[in-house]
Amino acid sequence: MKIAKPFDGHRPVQVLAAARRRISQSLVSRECWKLAPLAAIALLGSLSACAEREPDARGVDRDETLLTVSATGRAENQPDEARFTAGIQTIRPSAAAANQANTEAMEKLIAALKAQGVVDKDLRTQTISVSRIGYGKQEGQYEANNSVEVRVRDIARASQVVTAATGAGANLLSGPDLRLSDPEAASMSAYTNAYKAARARAEAYAGAAGLKISRVLAIRDGALQDGPMPYAPPPIVRPASPVAEQASVPLQPGTTTSTVTVSVDFALKGGK
Repeated sequence: MKIAKPFDGHRPVQVLAAARRRISQSLVSRECWKLAPLAAIALLGSLSACAEREPDARGVDRDETLLTVSATGRAENQPDEARFTAGIQTIRPSAAAANQANTEAMEKLIAALKAQGVVDKDLRTQTISVSRIGYGKQEGQYEANNSVEVRVRDIARASQVVTAATGAGANLLSGPDLRLSDPEAASMSAYTNAYKAARARAEAYAGAAGLKISRVLAIRDGALQDGPMPYAPPPIVRPASPVAEQASVPLQPGTTTSTVTVSVDFALKGGK
């Protein structure tokens, strides 16, 4: 004999709730699949942003190595102009007499210099003085001094100009100061030599490290330095001597060394 199960009035409600849950889960799964591509794109963008680095302020790429090299270049040139100081010293019983005699003698000296082709712009007064002598045999008298700086633009004529100055009565003489009229132009080869030296040094470093130079990032110029200038001794007081003063004054220009420095940034890559 079969016994009928008691009727469960809550069963239909439970079945309906379970069905609703399955439907909701299905809808959520479908929406998630729709959003999956967007999430993947966002993830890839984040990874790409992480992979990209800020550019190197020094200018090198990720696969390059920075090498900074400093070098010196030199160039030798012969001076093409000369400068010297010529003047007159006179001693008289009074200040007025000493000044008058000195002025007349300086006019003669300047005229002699101009006769040698020295123009006004190449003559510059250096000293003018009148003072009382307070010692020695000439104590109580007055000494007047006047001197000019002379610029001789043709160094080949410098000796002749000096001889003309002493012949005109100059008894104060100092110099010469031998110079390059355009040191920048004369030192162009020094800049070339400096860069070549920096490049050769960089190639040596790169070769030792198994790398090669890929490009030049920056070139920094150092200051131009002329070689030591000839020493100009203090003025020499020389008594007039017509025979000795007319002798040609020997002048050897020699050479002047210009020195420049350069700093170069090279980018190195792996050698092949």
